Amino acid sequence: MKKVIQISLIAAFSAILAVLLAFIYFENAGRRSRITCKDLVVEIADDYNFVTADEVKQILLSDYGAYLGQRIDSVNLCKIEGVLEGKSAILKSEAYMTTDGLLHVAVTQRQPVVRFQRINGGLYADRNGFLFPLQDNFTSMVPVINGKIPLSCGNDFKGRPTSEKDKQWLDQILYMLNYMENSKVWSENISQITVDEKGDLIMVPRVGKEKFIFGKPDDIESKFRRLEDYYKCIVPEKGKDYYSTVSVKFHDQIVCRK
Repeated sequence: MKKVIQISLIAAFSAILAVLLAFIYFENAGRRSRITCKDLVVEIADDYNFVTADEVKQILLSDYGAYLGQRIDSVNLCKIEGVLEGKSAILKSEAYMTTDGLLHVAVTQRQPVVRFQRINGGLYADRNGFLFPLQDNFTSMVPVINGKIPLSCGNDFKGRPTSEKDKQWLDQILYMLNYMENSKVWSENISQITVDEKGDLIMVPRVGKEKFIFGKPDDIESKFRRLEDYYKCIVPEKGKDYYSTVSVKFHDQIVCRK
């Protein structure tokens, strides 16, 4: 008998709780349906300035449409995120509404690791090999490679290269730059990298008048070891600025010219 009473009490309590929760839910849903979007709050989640808060507002106004004055439960948050992430310099966005009628948008921008400079413009690339155009209102302080950049895409391109040849060259460049950065020597000692007419990389050191002919961006570790050998063995013997060019493009060779 006691068990029957206990079970009855538990069932009754559960039913009351379910009714109460349903009342709270529908009350909140009704309240949310009466709240309209009052303003947009933009948070830029990094230190880059490719996109400003005002530009985010303009992007949503032109590509999403009106959101101010709309019921907060009718604002399409997924569409807002899609619109923003369709912009080349934006990596990720997160949109959400709060019950005070504010639309919040957090934006994470792409982090470039290299800038490819052409005569008529250029492109950035992030560490994943995603290319995107240079931005008018901000220039990122990253290594610059100029000259005859062997990428077939235009300066307004965004995304991974479409041709295998372009992908291979870009991935080799990114590997080389990562190697230079991790060495804690070469990234600081090389001031300029240029691609010549033959597609060879020409590196200019910060100190000295030599030009290093690196060749194609392959056999990276071996070529940098030969440059280290140049400084360790040849410079002490011949002196600084004795040679004008130092080539390591050929396998197991250091070719110096006055």
